[in-house]
Amino acid sequence: MKTFFLFTFSTFLLFAFEPAAAFAHYDKILTHSRIRARDQGPNVCALQQVMGTKKKYFSTCRNWYQQAICGKKATVLYECCPGYMKMDGTRGCPAVAPIDHVYGTLGIEVHRNLVDNVNIELYNALHHHMLNKRMLTKDLKNGMTLVSMYNGQKLLINHYPNGVVTVNCARIIHGNQIATNGVVHVVDRVLTAVEYTIQDFIEAEEDLSSFRDSAVTSGVMDILGRPGHYTLFVPTNEAFARLPRGVFERIKGDKVASEALVKFHILNTLQCSEAITGGAVYETLEGNTVEIGCDGESLTVNGVKMVKRKDIVTSNGVIHLIDQVLIPDSAKQVIELGGAQQTTFTDLVAQLGLASSLRPEGQYTLLAPLNGAFSDDTLRLDQRLLKTILQNHIIKVKVGLNELYNGQELETIGGKLLRVFVYRTSVCIENSCMVRGSKEGRNGFIHIFRQIINPAEKTLHEMLRNDKRFSTFLSLVKAADLDEVLSRPGQWTLFVPTNDAFKGLTDDDKDILIRDKNALRNILLYHLTQGVFIGSGFEPGVTNILKTIQGGKLYLKTVNDTLLVNELKSRESDLMATNGVIHVIDKLLYPAELPVGNDQLLTILKKLIKYIQIKFVRDSTFKEIPLTFYKINIIESNVQPIITKEDPSITQLTKLIEGEPEFKIVREGETITKSVSTSQKEHLKFHHLINALNLKILVEPIIKTYTKIIDGRPVEVTEKKVTEERIIQGPEIKYTRITAGGADNEEKSTCTESTASQEDTRRSSKKEDKTRSFLKLAKTEFTELQINNTIFERNCLDFLK
Repeated sequence: MKTFFLFTFSTFLLFAFEPAAAFAHYDKILTHSRIRARDQGPNVCALQQVMGTKKKYFSTCRNWYQQAICGKKATVLYECCPGYMKMDGTRGCPAVAPIDHVYGTLGIEVHRNLVDNVNIELYNALHHHMLNKRMLTKDLKNGMTLVSMYNGQKLLINHYPNGVVTVNCARIIHGNQIATNGVVHVVDRVLTAVEYTIQDFIEAEEDLSSFRDSAVTSGVMDILGRPGHYTLFVPTNEAFARLPRGVFERIKGDKVASEALVKFHILNTLQCSEAITGGAVYETLEGNTVEIGCDGESLTVNGVKMVKRKDIVTSNGVIHLIDQVLIPDSAKQVIELGGAQQTTFTDLVAQLGLASSLRPEGQYTLLAPLNGAFSDDTLRLDQRLLKTILQNHIIKVKVGLNELYNGQELETIGGKLLRVFVYRTSVCIENSCMVRGSKEGRNGFIHIFRQIINPAEKTLHEMLRNDKRFSTFLSLVKAADLDEVLSRPGQWTLFVPTNDAFKGLTDDDKDILIRDKNALRNILLYHLTQGVFIGSGFEPGVTNILKTIQGGKLYLKTVNDTLLVNELKSRESDLMATNGVIHVIDKLLYPAELPVGNDQLLTILKKLIKYIQIKFVRDSTFKEIPLTFYKINIIESNVQPIITKEDPSITQLTKLIEGEPEFKIVREGETITKSVSTSQKEHLKFHHLINALNLKILVEPIIKTYTKIIDGRPVEVTEKKVTEERIIQGPEIKYTRITAGGADNEEKSTCTESTASQEDTRRSSKKEDKTRSFLKLAKTEFTELQINNTIFERNCLDFLK
């Protein structure tokens, strides 16, 4: 052990104080082989020989511990390191192998022929193996091009990280044999002179005509004629003939796809077969990657044995002939991007006729569930229902992962709007979250999901009302006057106890609960938090702290795909509502830090809650949780449409951009006429016209109606009633603006105040405080406005002031 430590330390010092260039990959691997053979004597190296072949490699860490090279078992041999030899009666390889002259390594017969100059071919071949300079392995840099002593022929040098050094793809098996007038590197084959480029080879081979046509059409062929160190995996004509019918024709007819296909077969580095001892990933000229490996006999590409002929060396790279066509994602249609884990989805899309509706010129996004997401019950559904489910997994536009944001809505080809929720480590759409594996194709993206996506149809309140499991919880919600909260638009997460959580609760107990409305609200609102939190969106094993509307904290985490709330298991998660999500639990939740001051209430809570110790502080009371809503109704009438009777001069159609709509103020006496064509079926960008003097816009309305476009001379136009609603949510107050048109007889304005507490009396001072809070939230002043000939009455302003 001491000897090993000293040897290792000396090796470290050698590496540390020598110049970095002095220790290239070859030298480092040779040092590793020396360390592995240290018990065999001085200057002995450990080599590994692939069983069934004569191939030997100096040992690397990975191959040594795997005891395999290219997936085949490798046996360990011990030989003298390059430049050393054995001596009789001694251990190891203590002697330096003498080489007086480089020609001395050639053997007597070859040397005599060279001296007699009787074999000019041998003479030329030898000089093709020679440089007129002395270069050790550390001097042979990766990607270097040298000129041999024969007719200026090129030698392509590659020095790989695994210690393999090649010259025109011939591997140096014993390097750095020092002579008095040079250095010898022994290679595993004869180096042949090459004068043609990759382009020349492809143009000369008829069996490569399909690839050649694509390379010429896409403009990539010129690259293959330039100087460089390229690797080309070129499919034969037979490989193209095996493609599915119509695929190659479609790609050939699309220059962008054709260019992507050709470049996907080209690497910008030279990869010789002798240097591949295990799988590695390389970037192609197309931009995506391929995995090059070996199986002991041949090369593999992306794990598939497909190389028919390898190491065709040219002056600017190497060619490997393959019997399969590599099609990159960027050349595929979006439906072709599905992998082995999404075959159920892609097969159903094809069987139900949805694949034909995905036009090559269109832009789509597929939300593909994993095969395991489709249960037997789902697959047995009526085909029309199953088709509807699949339509909810196809988005009308092309949306990449980096284009998704929290709160975004995506429209499906079935007309549904799907909500996007972005969390710390995951992205979810409705109830389902993504897994790794998104791909971009020629006409769209495919994203992989754990479950089938279920778009929301009902509000939280409607879901409670329609499920008998929640009848007790719903009755308490109604008693606490919280119905409206669960019915309003918003983003909520609700943890709902089933009726089992209330077992043992008598009618008298329930009456006591209902009687203390503040206590009941505190308990129920501890089950409600703002924001939509999907169970599978949480990082596994990590505790997430959520603040509830009651003010307490909930502790959530997922363990083995099960959601835990305050360490209580959720029976069912991710029931989506239009205004939030429901997680089903079988226990009533209660904030541990909240004391109870009533003996009767304490007794009731102890019946229902046994997993925590409830604090008792006599005569303590529950705080009031106000839920106040202010609403202003403005009722308009006599809305007249603007009609153009001339030929439209504006024909450009603008695509609707989500975000802040554009407002234009039209002063008295001014008119604006706009018209657009309907040739393009896209959403329109609306210009909302408001007639007013000194108008101040308080909120940006969400415009959800589309204006009919009229070309030419219309005979009659009838304006439909339009309703706009905008809610500003504050910590306690919501502000709703409702605009309705088309009153029958008279113009009128109303201002109303409603509170969720529904108390019969309220002190005026509290009312004034609430009003001031509202005005502070809105950050504006109300003045008398005339909006489309409608007077906002003074008494409303007086109320607000």
